[in-house]
Amino acid sequence: MTTDWTTEATGTGQYVDLNGLHLYYEVHGSGRPLILIHGGLGSGEMFGPVIPALVSGGHQVIAPDLQAHGRTADIDRPLDIKLLADDVAALIRHLGLEKVDVMGYSLGGGTALFTAVKYPELVDRLVLVSVYLRPDVIDPVLLELQEQMGALTADAAEAMKDTPMYQLYERVAPRPEDFGRLLEKVGAMMGTPFDYTEDVRGLQVPTLLVAGDADQAPPAHYAEIFGLLGGGHDGGWMGENRPAGGHALAILPGLQHYNVFASPLLAASALWFLDAAATSTPSSD
Repeated sequence: MTTDWTTEATGTGQYVDLNGLHLYYEVHGSGRPLILIHGGLGSGEMFGPVIPALVSGGHQVIAPDLQAHGRTADIDRPLDIKLLADDVAALIRHLGLEKVDVMGYSLGGGTALFTAVKYPELVDRLVLVSVYLRPDVIDPVLLELQEQMGALTADAAEAMKDTPMYQLYERVAPRPEDFGRLLEKVGAMMGTPFDYTEDVRGLQVPTLLVAGDADQAPPAHYAEIFGLLGGGHDGGWMGENRPAGGHALAILPGLQHYNVFASPLLAASALWFLDAAATSTPSSD
């Protein structure tokens, strides 16, 4: 199955200068603000199939294009999710928003994670989609492929011209010729060891973990992450033993890493957590 990375969702697009970036972002709808952060080699357009559902659910969706992605040109700094989180925080402040929900997928999920870690005062609720803690938990075949991607160079751009990632970039990027440069930066980022265990364990905001049942890491790993947040046991008859922080886990059936971001199940899970769950009172145990 090939997932279409284009969108018919229409929003107001504009630029803002922050942290050295000329950052593009779109605003869809009105209501409770939700920052929606795309995955690697994509843009906010990736979420085209789910944005209308989120807007219909009463959310103002704010979808930035991260450094070197989509309509935001690259600058002279590494591609690093902690720096990308700084950009998201700067955008929230630029928009004059006191507190927002943040939802991110893959690279955008890592960015969302560190937005909450570094700026908990800005984040109300957090949705992390297809985010794993460390490289050793993913499928060995995929790990080998990612290690190869760690050596990506601009020469790989030619081989990717038939992919939705390249076609999106060529259509919207300010400098389409920079796709090879983006590949090199993504490769350098993927070649850097990481372990987000303690960052997740220390989260101070209610968090929904979402993954496809055939995601890059197995469901057991997402259960492990849920355990770091106090989950993984019987929640009690009335939910009194659920995680005290209001955290939750959703494993979505029939989905993998490469289509979960566009699934109606993702929109439904996020809306439940952001809205219905927001009206409940977490256990104080």
